[in-house]
Amino acid sequence: MPWWGILLIVLAAVLVILLIVLFVVGRKMQTRQAEAEKQMEMTKQQVSILVIDKQKKKMTEAGLPDAVVQQAPFYARKMKLPVVKAKIGPRVMTLIADAGVYEILPVKKTCTVMLSGMYITELKSVRGGSVPKLPEKKGFAQKLRKKAESLRAKNK
Repeated sequence: MPWWGILLIVLAAVLVILLIVLFVVGRKMQTRQAEAEKQMEMTKQQVSILVIDKQKKKMTEAGLPDAVVQQAPFYARKMKLPVVKAKIGPRVMTLIADAGVYEILPVKKTCTVMLSGMYITELKSVRGGSVPKLPEKKGFAQKLRKKAESLRAKNK
């Protein structure tokens, strides 16, 4: 058998082993996420908050408690999180928001949200208005069609 045949067999074996390892790790992470979601669902409570500010910051820069930062994995500490500074009763707290909630959360307004620990999971209502809808994200093809239509309108 030629040397390149042996090399291909070894590469195929390594790829198969790598796929099996990724499958097992993915399954474990999926079960952990399901357990975490179930726990968050059990600890959810409805709270009225006044949103002071919202920004995307790294976990270490966000002003979160040290216990939260220490429990996070090393890769999560460097990622930017949607952070909301809100007044809950007399206290001003730094909260983490779900990505979908962060987009529609109005600043300088009183909102009723579902809070699980220090994680905002859902926006229930906004005082003095309705809950804004999440804007639809346009895909690449839709953007191209819109540009083509605008070019056609210019040429006519």
